[in-house]
Amino acid sequence: MKLTILKETSPGETRVAATPESVKKLIGLGHSVTIESGAGTAAGFPDKAFSEEGATIAKTAATALKGADLLLKVRAPSAEEAGKYPEGLTVIALMNPFNMGDLTDAYNAKKLNTLAMEFTPRITRAQSMDALSSQSNLAGYRAMIEGAQIYGRAMPMMMTAAGTVAPAKVFVMGAGVAGLQAIATARRLGGVVTATDVRPAAKEQVASLGAKFIAVENEEFKEAETAGGYAKEMSDDYKKQQAELTANHIAKQDIVITTALIPGRPAPELVSEAMVKSMKPGSVIVDMAVASGGNCPLSKPDEVVDVDGVKVAGFSNLPARLPADSSSLYAKNLLAFLPLITAEDGALNLDTDDEIVTAMLLTRGGETVNERLKS
Repeated sequence: MKLTILKETSPGETRVAATPESVKKLIGLGHSVTIESGAGTAAGFPDKAFSEEGATIAKTAATALKGADLLLKVRAPSAEEAGKYPEGLTVIALMNPFNMGDLTDAYNAKKLNTLAMEFTPRITRAQSMDALSSQSNLAGYRAMIEGAQIYGRAMPMMMTAAGTVAPAKVFVMGAGVAGLQAIATARRLGGVVTATDVRPAAKEQVASLGAKFIAVENEEFKEAETAGGYAKEMSDDYKKQQAELTANHIAKQDIVITTALIPGRPAPELVSEAMVKSMKPGSVIVDMAVASGGNCPLSKPDEVVDVDGVKVAGFSNLPARLPADSSSLYAKNLLAFLPLITAEDGALNLDTDDEIVTAMLLTRGGETVNERLKS
């Protein structure tokens, strides 16, 4: 089949859905690949690197889309972009499916077949396709690096002839993929790390990285994880108890990283304005959930807000700050998924009862077919 990769148009998006390495493998599988000129430049992959692996470079998006069977993207196409696509095109991207608004109408108007990488099921067979995990892993690392840079002091304990520098105290809220990587990175930088999560399974994972676990461990806590491994929305009573526990702890921290997200819901508030004001001047909060409403009401997307000397940083797209690595991992996720929609003769085949494809398919032939979107 003919695969097309376009230059991302979302503001600040530096990633690309293919790398020279993945293009080489795609062509080796018998596919043809057309790439819009400049698609990989921001990620450090010039046109020449793609053409050397056999890709065709098209000067415009319109030229790249001619005759395309499948479009690989990082971000969901805008309504304007979708309006320019050939009717019936199949598109795979990180669709942000719970916040699509009227985009499904735009896709259905063009009878686009769209698949969301976020809906990759959490099953063993799909691990190599799990783009949420690959991108969150890098985001957690980058969040800690950004936090350390904003903090402006040393992370590890340092003993010198002039005196001792105390290690930075780091508190990570939410110990999913991003949180665990933030913990691991903070530990490697020499910080004293504590962490919290509402899922019981996180306690052992946090401890295995050398951090101390803090949470209200009641009956509700023991049942706070969905079958897919995600956090459930907690009751108001639990949130109150957890807030009381963490309020005193946060006041003593140097860097707080919040990572809590609930699929299909606004991000829960974890750090109140009062908690922020209880922190020492020079402390830092990195809100990784700012794009979904934020875990701190004072955070603003892609800004560092100064609150009485406490820096509150909101990063809406941390993987884009590591474009080469995030693009490489995302391209490998796509490469792992493609065989599921490829017929024996190499053509595109969406007529499959594979549970992974069914879970990821959003729209097809002018209709919204995903049950999670319908509900």
